[in-house]
Amino acid sequence: LIDGDKKTIWAIIKTGYAVHISRMSTSGRYLHVIGRDGRYDLIDLWSEVPTTVATLKAGFEARSIETTKFKGYEDKYAVVGSYWPPQYTILDGLTLEPLKNVSTRGNTVDGNYHPEPRVASIVASESKPEWVINIKETGMIRLVNYSDLANLKETTINSAKFLHDGGWDSSKRYFLVAANASNKVAVVDTQEGKLAALVDTAKIPHPGRGANFKHPKFGPVWATSHLGADVISIIGTDPAGNPQNAWKVVQELRNHGANSLFVKTHPKSENLWADAPLNPDPKLAGSVTVYRIADLGNPDPKPEVLDLAAAADLGKTKGVQRVVHGEYNEKGDEIWFSVWTGNKTEPSAIVVVDDKARKVKTVIKDPRLVTPTGKFNVYNTMHDIY
Repeated sequence: LIDGDKKTIWAIIKTGYAVHISRMSTSGRYLHVIGRDGRYDLIDLWSEVPTTVATLKAGFEARSIETTKFKGYEDKYAVVGSYWPPQYTILDGLTLEPLKNVSTRGNTVDGNYHPEPRVASIVASESKPEWVINIKETGMIRLVNYSDLANLKETTINSAKFLHDGGWDSSKRYFLVAANASNKVAVVDTQEGKLAALVDTAKIPHPGRGANFKHPKFGPVWATSHLGADVISIIGTDPAGNPQNAWKVVQELRNHGANSLFVKTHPKSENLWADAPLNPDPKLAGSVTVYRIADLGNPDPKPEVLDLAAAADLGKTKGVQRVVHGEYNEKGDEIWFSVWTGNKTEPSAIVVVDDKARKVKTVIKDPRLVTPTGKFNVYNTMHDIY
């Protein structure tokens, strides 16, 4: 846990192995974290010293957790999805007591039975008592209504394989999720409870939560980068105001390299950022691309490429210094990137960049900062700002 003003480590909490994501409770009091080993920890941030107040072993491997956000159900339940066993489990939101276990086994979108489909990303709706749960191998998206656990209601939506991660559009009506093995993004209309579109993209889209902004030419859009292509795909997301652009790739921007994991912007930012940490070229893996959003209406917009690994000045390491996962602060005037060496015996860092000036502001170095990857700003995560 890092103090965003002082840029220093505030506390370190023991968790499961290789924490994958962190989710905030609706109140902002509790931090929910899941390790790849399936250990789920609930951390109270409001105590004098941040304290783990509940722990659950969800399965042997896991990636996804979420709380409840609909009015009247704030933090009442939590849900955890497992890679193994293939299931999601509904929990008491304050104690993590298991309340209901639901298998994800079933047929794929191709009609073939799959015995062990993994749970990928999970998000909570603010407009309904509902989670969007994405089942990786089957290509099925489940809208799970938690208002009556004794009579649990699921809406199952066929999309495409293999579902991975995604995020809300700016209206929070539509959820966009990468079906990365199919080179598509699936769009779910959570108001109507049905698939709105399957959007063809470049190879292996990997958006993280994606990036929402208003394009100078195409209106409201959402962006994803790709593991298998050196482009950023921009998808129109406004079927009411800009129906001619809705649910299609309206523009492709050149990234500095393929093998990207995350794109990022902020409602108060004028920039769009993308990483490429898995690129085999160390120079590209340690750099980021940044576009000025106002320039995207030009015929051939030019990005700036920043070598943040060099700026971190970690010296020579055995592992490649991979720059990954931009995350904004609450004000939207800083973006934080991890410099991840992938080796716990070598130094890593977090580089804080002034978003407007596009200059390194601070480099956070600490021996306790071991292999940092994803970072989640408390306020932005609470309110699904991305």
